Amino acid sequence: MSTHSQTQIDSAVLVNISNEKWPPRHRTYFGSLQVASPQHGEPFALTPIHGCLGVMDLGDKRTMEYRITAREIAEDIAREINGDSGEGSYHGVFVAAGAAPTESELAEASRRLQEFQRRLVAAADLEWERTKNPMFITDLERRAARHLGLEKPWLYDPKPLADCPVCAEKIKPGVAVCRSCGAILDREKAAQYGLVAPAEKRAPEPSRPKEKNL
Repeated sequence: MSTHSQTQIDSAVLVNISNEKWPPRHRTYFGSLQVASPQHGEPFALTPIHGCLGVMDLGDKRTMEYRITAREIAEDIAREINGDSGEGSYHGVFVAAGAAPTESELAEASRRLQEFQRRLVAAADLEWERTKNPMFITDLERRAARHLGLEKPWLYDPKPLADCPVCAEKIKPGVAVCRSCGAILDREKAAQYGLVAPAEKRAPEPSRPKEKNL
């Protein structure tokens, strides 16, 4: 097999049309992978995926390597992200057939994403009619309404969320420790709750007596 043909087989492109930032994906056979999200004004973002070798434990200290293609890895990650919100969920991540997504692929992904978001908004509308309580409206439903450009009485955030600098998970302002990755965001507050050991205070240096002018 030629090098060019092998490169085609062992590489794939993961496409993301959603501006959501997803936590890194972890796999034993390649480690950690951050799926790129489109920046403001960009229609999509690409994440290159490469094939790798997996190792199978055969027992008696014997192992066997096997090839995992780039497309298998990419489809596994896309399936995991899209299914993150339960049965039938879709978050706009897919594997392109070629080196870049086609117009038809982007259109189909956009259609599926909007269809899922409309279902979320419809569920939020029903909840609002039943309770008139914005606390029962999820962040996912609010994001769906914003992405669709809709105005809803339940569409507000009492406190804007920030991104964890380590895993990009949405967190509330002033949080001491990220629940997703365990990163210490405010050491002093974390120490107050016994989550980390308090920082040791250095003893002040003894003051030197002032020299008298002769």
